[in-house]
Amino acid sequence: MHAKALSLSALSVSLCLLSACGANIFAGALSYSPSAKAVLASYSLSGDTGPMHDPSVIRQGKMYYAFSSDWPGQPAGYLPIRCSRDKGNWTACGSVFGAIPAWVSKAVPGAQYLWAPDISWFNGIYHLYYAVSTAGSQRSVIGLATNTTLNPADAAYRWIDHGAVLESKPGNDFNAIDPNIFVDRDGRVWLTYGSYWSGIKQRAIDPATGMLSAEDTTRYDLATRPGIAGDPIEGASLIRHADYYYLFVSIDHCCDASPATDDYKEAVGRATSPHGPFVDDQGTPMMDGGATVILEGNAAWNAPGGGTAWIDPQNDESLIAFHALKTSDNNAPHLWVKTFRWDNDWPSVQ
Repeated sequence: MHAKALSLSALSVSLCLLSACGANIFAGALSYSPSAKAVLASYSLSGDTGPMHDPSVIRQGKMYYAFSSDWPGQPAGYLPIRCSRDKGNWTACGSVFGAIPAWVSKAVPGAQYLWAPDISWFNGIYHLYYAVSTAGSQRSVIGLATNTTLNPADAAYRWIDHGAVLESKPGNDFNAIDPNIFVDRDGRVWLTYGSYWSGIKQRAIDPATGMLSAEDTTRYDLATRPGIAGDPIEGASLIRHADYYYLFVSIDHCCDASPATDDYKEAVGRATSPHGPFVDDQGTPMMDGGATVILEGNAAWNAPGGGTAWIDPQNDESLIAFHALKTSDNNAPHLWVKTFRWDNDWPSVQ
């Protein structure tokens, strides 16, 4: 799903018009965590774990909630929600919308699904940012819905849609999908986004409205894949640990017509500022194509990605939720939730 299933040949030509492709031919080499392949050796989750694409997880009280992209053939509703008390056994617990918001069809003609929801908490309410696009398109929008609670049994439970936060159109140097919210220790809120085109971007959010800040309009460029056809990088998430900020990204290709060509991976870099410059564990800048791969597929579970890193404020547990394609289930995407530890201030997925 996502605007990830891109026509790379046409996109590569467009990118060459935007930048000096020849000058970028020597992209930064990826580095690999020793445990990247071992993480998917066994699967321990149960219940309603798939099909599930691009998960984002948060906890309210004792309940974990996982939000994910729409998927063809799913039950009624848009942006499905799963619940779990232990992060292991998951059950369906509704969806954000009963119908696609009316403004969506005008903003993105032909859109049938909502993608890549990101759940966060700031300014006293839950914020769910989500993406609207069509496959391979740059006519994309990031929208916002809010709720005071995630518990569907609560009388106050009600999703309120606030419409568009950010949009892209053909000719822009970015694609407005894959939103992620990071709330820094000083209360500043940052929206990280982007898919293909020229990579991962970041803008300030007004905490009071959840919309782009009118006072700080700076756009930061965080990561890209120069010299790689189509610039295959997306699905970013940002967290802070100790003295560093960590940018997690999905790289290479997801959702191809032939699953055999899906080579999605989850990778990371770090910086001393939320705006970068981010580097991998070999010191290669992510703006030069560097990244440290922490999740890589195997014969049973292919193309892990669409991940969202999150540090649970209740217990300081470091988590990453992502999907991987189960080859024995017709390559359907399933939810994974893993903890990671910090080795020399680098995340190592358990």
